[in-house]
Amino acid sequence: MDPQYIRNFSIVAHIDHGKSTLADQLLLKTGTITEREFREQLLDDLDVERERGITVKARAVAINYKYKGQVYELNFVDTPGHVDFHYEVSRSLAACEGALLLVDAFQGVQAQTVANAYAAINSNLAIIPCINKIDLPIVRTDEVLAEMHSVLGISSDEVLHVSGKAGIGIESVFAAIIERVPPPKVTPGAPLRALVFDSKYDKFRGVVTYIRIMDGEIVPGTKIKFMKAGTTHEILEVGQFRPNNVKCDRLGPGQVGYLIAGIKELGAVHVGDTITGAANPAPEPLPGYHPPQQMVFCGMYPIEATGFESLREELQKLSLNDASFSFLPETSDALGFGFRCGFLGMLHMEIIQQRLEKEAQVDLIQTAPNVTYELLMLDGSVKRVDNPQEIPTTGGIKEFREPIVRVNFIVPADSIGPIMQLCADRRGIYKSTEYLGTQRAQLVYELPLSEVIYDMHDRLKSVTRGYGTMDYEIIGFRDADLVKLDILVKNEKVDALATIVHRSQADRRGRNLCKRLKQEIAKHMFEIAIQAAIGSRIIARETISAMRKNVTAKCYGGDITRKRKLWAKQAAGKKRLKQFGQVEIPQKAFLSVLEVGDD
Repeated sequence: MDPQYIRNFSIVAHIDHGKSTLADQLLLKTGTITEREFREQLLDDLDVERERGITVKARAVAINYKYKGQVYELNFVDTPGHVDFHYEVSRSLAACEGALLLVDAFQGVQAQTVANAYAAINSNLAIIPCINKIDLPIVRTDEVLAEMHSVLGISSDEVLHVSGKAGIGIESVFAAIIERVPPPKVTPGAPLRALVFDSKYDKFRGVVTYIRIMDGEIVPGTKIKFMKAGTTHEILEVGQFRPNNVKCDRLGPGQVGYLIAGIKELGAVHVGDTITGAANPAPEPLPGYHPPQQMVFCGMYPIEATGFESLREELQKLSLNDASFSFLPETSDALGFGFRCGFLGMLHMEIIQQRLEKEAQVDLIQTAPNVTYELLMLDGSVKRVDNPQEIPTTGGIKEFREPIVRVNFIVPADSIGPIMQLCADRRGIYKSTEYLGTQRAQLVYELPLSEVIYDMHDRLKSVTRGYGTMDYEIIGFRDADLVKLDILVKNEKVDALATIVHRSQADRRGRNLCKRLKQEIAKHMFEIAIQAAIGSRIIARETISAMRKNVTAKCYGGDITRKRKLWAKQAAGKKRLKQFGQVEIPQKAFLSVLEVGDD
């Protein structure tokens, strides 16, 4: 295919603004799929995506479209819309020259619309703005056009009016892609350079590598080299996504597709790596991607100790398919051997856990999540910690810094007061307010990440009656009065329940957590003390009373001394149990740390 007839573009928007539905229509209108094969959200093929109705993984598809007598190859990427998967979007944009920006005809410009639009602008992509869902019974087309102009600087003349569900205006979308998106830039005669933008593991064929070719071409039977990993492999098969994998003879410059080289080692393929020819290598690699910044960490442990290696294998396969996820082995006194896993946010963590349990059939115990903190030590060194157990107990800390995010809220004008109160309660610093029209406003706050990730999204939806949206980006670390809150069960610290809190909230969090654990931990034959402590100071306590067994039930009448002997024997047994007995802590108790935020 001549590169001048190739167009590579991404579909970006806020969550639920119709990206996957429009992608379905593009496939249907070009005959890539038949009416019989068609189903809603065809490209969302993960079980978790279909259950939740959201896109988690970006999907690339190649389609052919005839325009003015010439056949064009259009490679497009359907991307996620949730803030946790913004890294997926940024990776997709790097493989494209243009972006379709969708805005809901009723909801208008939302927080992720702004974030994705600026990501596309910063990547120097040609932007094709579209108002989607124009077939809705109630639309605000004129107001939405005004919002797009005031927030994003987009002229109303450039905006296409479409409906992905009803198939309205799809031909104008194809025309705009061909006319407005530039063809790929190609250097004739340059050695092979291909960008690895994704990969997945196939148990029969090994690692399937997803690539965008910048220069040169790839043909089966030739040898290639991964420039970062330094490994050499022979290509067995190349192909394109239509939308299933379709084998082809070669992939040329500007094309998007996959290659199979019989790679069995999961660590051999890195997202952002450059593939070049082994015989005629390129002098330097492509820029690649910025490494993802994981900010939420939790422990994942197999329920059975024998499941450690199988859990490691499944985590490796997942990390191959999701470059923004990381894991390292760790041990816990309470839970044994497991892994410390890093995520971009709470939804990302839930999705990974769900995929492990449903796709890989792994039974997990998951500890409460923590964000990453920075410690400035007295000797001037800076230490990053993502596990409360890594915080030194002997002092030596000059500054205890927490991550700060800039949060962009887009809310109805009558919800500004409740949102400001919500942010004030969470140690937020007000920055600005901008009205997008008479009915909606954009508020900017700086908030600690730990106050945002747990339930801020739920509280936002609650106070705005479902109409508020938010997007956040990390801006750095800031010193705060933070302390490590330890939980002691039967006078023993449970490392998996430790958490980091602001000193002003420590007493309340400690009391609430002890009450919650009292409800979750079952009664034993001995008394159990649950305590919350900061250092050596106990700040809260709850006691689970012992199970009572009536040892004198078989006694009828007679001398009281017989009953006293039985009671004394029982008391001695309980005392021994209290000393040596083990307390069983259920999985739900480890997640109760999350649920005490606003009790």
